[in-house]
Amino acid sequence: MMRERLASGWLTAAYRGDRWLVVLRPLECFYRWLLARRSRAYRRGQRTVWQPTVPVIVVGNITLGGTGKSPLVAWLATWLQDRGWRPGIVTRGYGGQGAVHPLRVTAETSVVESGDEPRMLHDQTGLPLVADPDRPRGARCLIEEGCDILISDDGLQHLALGRDIELVVVDGRRGWGNGRCLPAGPLREPRSRLETVDAVLINGEPTFTPPRGAYSMTLAPAGWRPLSGGDRVALRPLPFDGPVHAVAGIGNPARFFTTLTELGVEIRAHAFSDHHAFRRADLVFDDGRPVVMTAKDAVKCRDLALDDAWVLEVEAVPDGAFQGWLAKRIHSFWPPAAATGDTLGR
Repeated sequence: MMRERLASGWLTAAYRGDRWLVVLRPLECFYRWLLARRSRAYRRGQRTVWQPTVPVIVVGNITLGGTGKSPLVAWLATWLQDRGWRPGIVTRGYGGQGAVHPLRVTAETSVVESGDEPRMLHDQTGLPLVADPDRPRGARCLIEEGCDILISDDGLQHLALGRDIELVVVDGRRGWGNGRCLPAGPLREPRSRLETVDAVLINGEPTFTPPRGAYSMTLAPAGWRPLSGGDRVALRPLPFDGPVHAVAGIGNPARFFTTLTELGVEIRAHAFSDHHAFRRADLVFDDGRPVVMTAKDAVKCRDLALDDAWVLEVEAVPDGAFQGWLAKRIHSFWPPAAATGDTLGR
């Protein structure tokens, strides 16, 4: 827990722009040198880039912490399927402890094996999903299963896997933080990296000047689901009474808490570190109030035998301009192997 608190405190300082981070700038310079050296090695062929025989769409970010990329992956997967493609999702499987890779994530896969985000994405989409730190190997597995287009979740920095489209999601409230790279700031890569990607999506109303040509998206609450199982119910009326304990072990807990408040839910907030391994003791309180959590946390908590616990499900809603742009780009790859003549006009 001490390590989690230190990491959370550092990330808060990086987005807030605390002055003491200036002492880390020499390490930032070294980090940026390593990034440039690695990128140059891939460009020059000193490191191998495997280009699949099917199109690859990368969804990622250049900042640490949650930006909304996983909901966009789920939206994109469904959007492609509705247009006649057979999409598959490849992800690293951060936090997963699977002994064998590639790991085909199914409804029977333990979240301990897969990690929380892979299991959540599988549950939300029902599509083929492989977790593998070696993304080219995971991509091969999906192609062998018959997928004709791949989505690489959080794959922007995984350059060994070739790609056809790069999408970057930026949190509208937190933006770039202090604008510095690790460890002096929250950036995984310099902001100049955005000049080479295909599209930037700003999640929520931006508090900064967006890059030229950026699109907008929102995360829209879609309904409540009992943690113990059952169908989704409408957002209103609320399925619980009175104040709740809101718990979040995601990259940006504050966004979840704000969403609940905007829905009219009175909350007592409990923030945990991203990918926190919840125990029942973390979620049992002595006042009998309901517990509300995110879908990402729910996959780790559903076996904890909690009473009166609810999951708020959200969905990405990209703007119409982005959807039009994406349709034109995807059309250049048409037709997928699964397509027939009458699907071409979708």
